[in-house]
Parts: sequence; C-alpha cells; structure tokens
Amino acid sequence: MSEVLLNVTGLRKSFGGVLATDDVALDVRQDEIHAVIGPNGAGKTTLITQLFGEQLPDEGSVFFKGANITKLPTHKRAGIGLARSFQITSVFMGFSVLDNVALAVQAHDGHSFKFWKPAATEIKLRRVAMQALAQVGLDDRASRRAAELSHGERRQLEIAMALATDPVFLLLDEPMAGMGAEESALMVSLLKSLKIGRAILLVEHDMNAVFELADRISVLVYGKIIATGTPGEIRSNAKVREAYLGEA
Repeated sequence: MSEVLLNVTGLRKSFGGVLATDDVALDVRQDEIHAVIGPNGAGKTTLITQLFGEQLPDEGSVFFKGANITKLPTHKRAGIGLARSFQITSVFMGFSVLDNVALAVQAHDGHSFKFWKPAATEIKLRRVAMQALAQVGLDDRASRRAAELSHGERRQLEIAMALATDPVFLLLDEPMAGMGAEESALMVSLLKSLKIGRAILLVEHDMNAVFELADRISVLVYGKIIATGTPGEIRSNAKVREAYLGEA
C-alpha cells in the first residue's frame, strides 16, 4: 500500500452556530487521487482552506508526512510540498502565460524583492515555468496574455502555477468548474497524468469526472464525512445515494 502523505483527525471548524467541518477524518496516499464530494454548503472548500493553512481548525490535527502541521502557516506548507488551486481562476490576466507561472516560482522561492522585475527574464524561473507549462500542454501558449486563453486553458494555467512549485501534494478545488465536455475530458487526462509520484485531493462537482479519476472518494454532508470508499463502494452506498447522489 502507498505511503500516507496526509492524515486528518477530528477536524472541526465552526462559523457562529454552523459546523463547516465536523470531526472530519481522512487520509490521502501517494499516487492517489482522493475526491471529496458533497452538496453545496457541505464544507468542502472550508476543509481545503484548513488543509492549506488559510484557516486554522477549532479542533483536530493535520499531519503531513508524519509531521503535525496543524498550525503551520500557508507559506511554510507550500515550502514542504503542498500546493492548491482555487474554485475561481486566480491568474494575472494582463501578464503573459509564462510570466504567471514564473511569478509562482518566484514567490515560492521567496524572491519577492524582485517582484517588479519581469519574472520570465530570469533564466532559472523561465526554465522551471516552461517545464510546468509543458506538463499541462500550454508551452505553445507561453507568450500569450492570460486574458487570451479559453476558460479551460486558464484552469490548466492555474495548475501549471501550482506544479511549478514542485509539490508532492495538490489540493484542487473544482478544477473543472465552468468547463464544457471537451475541456473537462482534457482536464481528466491531465489529472490522471499528474498523480504519479504525488497525491491529489480533488473537490469536484462533475460526478462523471470524479468517478473516472478517483481511487477513493469521501462524501461530505453538513460538515461530516458520511462515507469513504472506492468509486464502486460509494455508488452502491445507500446513505450516499439518499444524501447526495440520488437514486439514479
């Protein structure tokens, strides 16, 4: 069995009287895509923000490679191999595709003092950025402005920005949001290729993509994980069908 990279126990986060995550426990292994699904408002994005350190849990622990990172700041989590994408595309539209990725490398390496110097002019940054763009199939778009890309290509660019930090663990928040069937198929192929040598925690509403990609699935409803298992086990789980998937 693959090594467990991320282990979460007893994670709780409340906002007023609402429990966004309620005693959440899960683990994600190397070379695995572990999907988290659930209805809107289930607490999926709140879970990701806690895993990446953008919000601290009220209770519970987050372990990465056996080390307790529950209170570790976001930038330090990035430094040990975690990276995330966002539900809403977060790229600099006026910058070139290459500059967007080079800036991600620059920020990860801590060279903020060079922020106003074009990042892509740095040879090392350019090389790393081009490698990341090649991984997602955007190397032929490197010189274009991000605003000229299609929606699906911008999602690919965001993943390239994450990959450029050399992560071993990717947190992906709805990478197929707003995509058509053709773009989604391309993203599925891309994500399949990315799990080798790393782990991916995937939050996604596209159930066709989830069941094609995921090695395991956890179902989050009202902040609680009601089931974890293989895609086949989740499809046949009566509690999951009742709470989320539906009888169809």
